[in-house]
Amino acid sequence: MNKYYYILKNSLLFNGISENELPSILNCLSAYKKEYSKNQFILHKGESVSSIGMVLKGNVHIIKEDYWGNRNIISIVLPGQLFAETYACIQQSILQVSVLSAEPTEILFLDIKRILTTCPSACDYHIRLIKNLMAILAQKNLLLNDKVTHMAERTTRKKLLSYLSSQSIKANKPSFLIPYNRQQLADYLSIDRSAMSAELCKMRDEGLIKFDKNHFTLKYNF
Repeated sequence: MNKYYYILKNSLLFNGISENELPSILNCLSAYKKEYSKNQFILHKGESVSSIGMVLKGNVHIIKEDYWGNRNIISIVLPGQLFAETYACIQQSILQVSVLSAEPTEILFLDIKRILTTCPSACDYHIRLIKNLMAILAQKNLLLNDKVTHMAERTTRKKLLSYLSSQSIKANKPSFLIPYNRQQLADYLSIDRSAMSAELCKMRDEGLIKFDKNHFTLKYNF
């Protein structure tokens, strides 16, 4: 676990907690690590959870599938980020999504009750953990609002422009990388991949954008 301390130390959950404090904190939170191969389910829709997961290595996709198996990527979770924290916070809550490893992945699981229940001495790190968890939940709520904004657009082009514009604003420059390949982007925006690819090519030919794989540049002649 020591080799991952730099990820833990720089994560939002452990913000303000020193590396020297981590061993005792992880022990207190009943932390344990598991490894997953590519495309392996970590959590399944319909399960209940009592632990939150933090990605140590690799990345995972939060996905939602309908009755016919159509998949929608809700989000991608990268090293140092959490998943399942909302469901874990609500006792007996049933997962409405699944969690899938996108590549060989290592996950750290933390008992949510141990995070939310302070020690008898009300140690400082417990208070910081709770505050940090609240900040993470608020941040994810904003990200979900962004996704809803993109998906609310009526056409494939408008959905793409909404998403690409938001990524440009976050990068603070017209050229940026997105975290999705073509299929993943189509799943994220809930649009047909072929239609999306055709629309991207039209936008490129019209001089609205340039792209190379997941690198995009927005032009100013809208």
